Amino acid sequence: MSSLLKKDVAWNWRPEHQDAFDAVKKSLASAPVLMLPDTSRPFHVVCDASDFAIGCALMQFDAEGRERVVSYQSRLHYKPGKNNILADALSRRPDYDPRRLTRHQDIPDDDDDDDDCATCVTLGINTTVSSPVLPLCQQIADAYEEDTFYAAISRYLRNPAADTLAKLTRPTRDRITRYDLDGDLLTYAIDTFDTPRVVIPADDDLRARLVHEYHDAPAGGHLGREKTFAALSRDFFWPRMYKWIRKWVRSCEICQRVKPAASKQDPLRPLPIATSAWRSVSMDFIFGLPRDAEGRTGVLVFVDRFSKMVHLAPVAA
Repeated sequence: MSSLLKKDVAWNWRPEHQDAFDAVKKSLASAPVLMLPDTSRPFHVVCDASDFAIGCALMQFDAEGRERVVSYQSRLHYKPGKNNILADALSRRPDYDPRRLTRHQDIPDDDDDDDDCATCVTLGINTTVSSPVLPLCQQIADAYEEDTFYAAISRYLRNPAADTLAKLTRPTRDRITRYDLDGDLLTYAIDTFDTPRVVIPADDDLRARLVHEYHDAPAGGHLGREKTFAALSRDFFWPRMYKWIRKWVRSCEICQRVKPAASKQDPLRPLPIATSAWRSVSMDFIFGLPRDAEGRTGVLVFVDRFSKMVHLAPVAA
């Protein structure tokens, strides 16, 4: 099977590949790999995760000290395509439904009409549907009702009458021409030359979801404050977006660990050689000494770098 994973090799599943794959499945699901659990001995779990799946194995050491597998378990996190902003190819398939998948599936034969590898990905995986997430557009539209500012603007744009305009504040009335409705979504544009952008209401969870997709997700790539703001502001708008993204990036552990230094540090330079007495002096404090008559426990030390003469001055801690 390794030969099929090489570059520039056409996918051609042959009987010998199927035999090898069946042998791998059998070796992973039968003795001597799997062992019966021994409740008198401790268990431990080995796990790993990717962007769309989680796998784990329950392990135990046998009487001879060998690490043995007791059970396997894995889960595929499924998101329908319309609910995923940056979806993978599998979840974009309109005919993909994990509820129809069984625990084990065989790879289709060469003469099968469905020659894609959607079922190949789920081999041996116990697929479950993750908790549903509202589509992004619907989530934004619902959040307008929780934001009194944008809810008032939406009501006026749907019914531009004098009474609805009077309910708006004076600053809002001055900027009302910047807003427009695109279906259930509120858009914002500074002028006619500006591209309309979807307005995001004051919902921290919704804003965090967008910044995560544009910055933390694999397609975002942790591009930093400026590029993340440039990418996000092309499609969306909310007040003080730049400060919001700056705070997010500053709290990102990966960005803080791998980002380049803002400025180069100068190399260490030794002090110049002293040419006469008391022209160059070094000093330091020493504390934790026994108290003197006035209760002082520290000493300020002056050292002449040329003659090495020392002067001491008592100080309080």
